[in-house]
Parts: sequence; structure tokens; C-alpha cells
Amino acid sequence: MNKWIEKARNVFNPDRVLQKTVGSLIEASGMRYAMREKQQKWHLGEPLKLLLAGYVGTRNTGADVRVEEMIRQFRHIIGDEQLSLSIMTNDPKLTAGYFRTVRQIQMPLVFPKFLYDECTKHDGVIACEGSMFKSKFSDSLTTMMASSLGMANAEGKLSVGYGAEAGEMTDYTKRFVEKYCHESLIICRNEPSRKLLESMNIRTRSGTDTAWTFEPAPPEVGREKLLAAGWDGETPIVAICPINPFWWPVKPDLVKAATHHFIGEFEREHYRSIYFHHNSKEADQAFDTYLNAIAKAIDTFRQEKNIFPILVGMEQLDRTACEGVRERMKGKAALFISDEYNMYTLVSIIRHAKMLISSRYHAIVTTMPALVPSAGITMDERIRNLMHDRGHDDLFLEVDEEDLENKILATLKQLDRNGPAISAGIAKEIPKQLALMGQMGIDFMDELEKIYPEFPRKPLPRTWQAHLPPLSKELQQLL
Repeated sequence: MNKWIEKARNVFNPDRVLQKTVGSLIEASGMRYAMREKQQKWHLGEPLKLLLAGYVGTRNTGADVRVEEMIRQFRHIIGDEQLSLSIMTNDPKLTAGYFRTVRQIQMPLVFPKFLYDECTKHDGVIACEGSMFKSKFSDSLTTMMASSLGMANAEGKLSVGYGAEAGEMTDYTKRFVEKYCHESLIICRNEPSRKLLESMNIRTRSGTDTAWTFEPAPPEVGREKLLAAGWDGETPIVAICPINPFWWPVKPDLVKAATHHFIGEFEREHYRSIYFHHNSKEADQAFDTYLNAIAKAIDTFRQEKNIFPILVGMEQLDRTACEGVRERMKGKAALFISDEYNMYTLVSIIRHAKMLISSRYHAIVTTMPALVPSAGITMDERIRNLMHDRGHDDLFLEVDEEDLENKILATLKQLDRNGPAISAGIAKEIPKQLALMGQMGIDFMDELEKIYPEFPRKPLPRTWQAHLPPLSKELQQLL
């Protein structure tokens, strides 16, 4: 069966076929716009119609949180009366109650025709996904981000990547991004991403992630959920956020899809529709090693310290990893997964932790305003870059490191021993990130003014503070 599938797959690469298809539609979009420019161009007195392209609607807490704050910032710096926002969502049921004042549009998994029809209805496209340009998770996701921006470029409209990260890409995906995003402005959340994109002749500005200003549900909401899960209200909480780092990338596979549909094969690695996770014996073994290392390290640590461990799934896909760690642990642990808790409640829960060790980037970012000492077990450059920015290069591990169990244990002891100092370092970092986020707002408005010179820019002082959304009392105190 597997040999037959490999032969069939080698006939064509679905990701390349997807890129050629959407590339043709981008070219067609430009020709269509040239014939209808007067009807489709923004006019003074009309609200600016912006389309947010991202990875929301999968209960990925990080993706949802950063977009929520992006929206709050745009509403503040542009003004509600001058703005009409729409957002693509994979599942409106999973984003119900999110993104106030924003129209939600369900996006199909096979997206080229959808983008061709939808992008032209707007005056600009804002790409929202943090992992915007990288092949680690999915070439298809990068293609969708670049295609959305490319459609806007083809029509001479606003085309901005906001809080983006770029990493290793397949050669053909890198060429696709370079071809269709060279007129976009990409505001990057770290300098390595900026250097990579500039080497591809893409305009960039320095920025950050947009989740820093997120305000979760009040602390008592998280406390109530923890008490219901068996916490006594006093024992120090250790939050662990595992993932499956080894089943990426997700790829479209028509042969597997047909086989799955007709005879039920490949159920385990099936993601959705025609998309499948990476699957191999080596990946399974690596995942088992990773889960065992986390479970054993926590078990050993709680022999020395009285702790209440919680396993947090920041994306609903993380349930398998969280349950896998719990099954391997000798003691009990409470589970909090995003398929059962919305982003406001989940962040409220994890901010009660005394320490956090996470393979999810946004678990770290969203707990930093609460000064939770944190460390990472990373599969790519995101956590690595964040820890470097914090000055905590000793607080991240790689998911496939040798002797991972003992290194996690040592990291937990370090978080426990040096917690106040680590929190102090975090407190110093947050104002820097807020300043970057405010500057992003200035750069965004400059780009908007460049594309639409007649747009009535809100008379805000040209300071980063004036271009942030309203801040919580905790963030105001940190500043």
C-alpha cells in the first residue's frame, strides 16, 4: 500500500499544484481589477474594508489571542467609524463570541477560489498568522498567507503582514512568497525573520507579537476552574503545555485522501479534508520519548516539591499530547484543553501557575504579563527567539535533545530556585515589547496613508504609547 502511494504521489506535488493554481488566480485578479478599478477602489467618506487572513477557528489559543489584540489595536488607531473588518475563520462555531464588531467568513480548506472571490471585496488584506512564512507546519498555510497578500498587491491595495515570523521554507514556497509578496509590508516579530525576508527583497519593519496586551477573564474565573479540578487553593501550580512536535508538516495528499475516504486507511494521521499529518515509526518513537521525558521529570520534581501539576492544551490538537503525558505520570494531573475552554478562561487559568514549561509559544507570551517564570521545550525558532529577547538563553530546550528528562528536571528546579529573578527579567522585557507593538501601529498607519493618501488619519500623537489599545491595570503598572 505505502509503495503504491509513494509512486502515485511522485507524479505531482499537491503543494506545487496549489501554488500554480492560486498564482494564476492572482494574475487574473490583477487583470480583473484593471478593468474595474473605479468601482473597486476605496473612496473618501467610505469605511475602510480590511480582510484579516489567519489561522483562527481551530481553537488555537495563541492564534486567536494575537488576532483579538490586533483587532483592538486597529479599532483604536483607525477608529470604528472609519473601519469595517472581516476575518476568515475555519469554523465560526469555534470563534463564536470572539472578535467583537468583526464579520466572520468561513474559509474552505481548499481556498484558491475563495481568496479570488473574497479579497477583491476589500480595500486591503492583513495577514495575521504568527508563523506566516515557514514550511515547518504546512506549505499550504504559508501559501494561503502569501496568496492573500498577493491578491491585494495585484489590485494595488493595502497588503500587510502583521507580527509575522519567517523561517525555513521549501525552495518552491520561498520562490512563491518572494514573487507575490515583494510589494507587501511585513512587520516582523523578531530580527531573524526580518533578515530572512529582506534577503528575499521583501519590505519589512521591526515589530513583535500582538498578544502582549491580551486581557483574560478575571483571576477568580481561572481560580474557580482550578478548584473544581482538585486544586486546594494554596499548593504551587506547575503548568505544562505539551504538543506533538513530530507530526508536522501537514500536507495535502489526494491519494491518501481517496484511500482514507474509500477504505478508511490513514485515520490516525488524518488532519482534515485532504490534509494529513506527517507519520512514521521514527516520529512515533520521538514523540514517545518526548512524552516520557516530561512525565518522568514532573514525577521526580514532585517527589521533592509539593506541587499541583496541570496539563494545558493551547490548541485542541494538543489533547493527545496532554493525555499522553498524564497516562505516563505516576501521580495525578488536571487537564485544561482549549476544546473545552475559550481563550479568556484558559489564559486566566495558566496565569495562576507558579511556573510554566511549554512547547507552545503563546502560553509563554500570555503568562508573561502575570510575571510567571517560564521556560520552553521548542520545536522551532519561535520560543528560541523569545528567550533570546528576554535574555534567558538558558531557559529553553529542544524537543529532541538527548537526556531530555534530566534537562527538564533541571529546568524546573531552576524556575523554582530563581523564580523571582526570572520574573524580574520578564518585567523588564514587557515594556520593550509594548513599545514595539505601539511602533507597529505607527508603521501600519504610515503604510495605509501611502496606499490611500486621502484617508483621514486619526490625529494621534506620533508615540508608541498612543498607538496601543487600552491596557489592563497590570500592564499599566509594569509600564
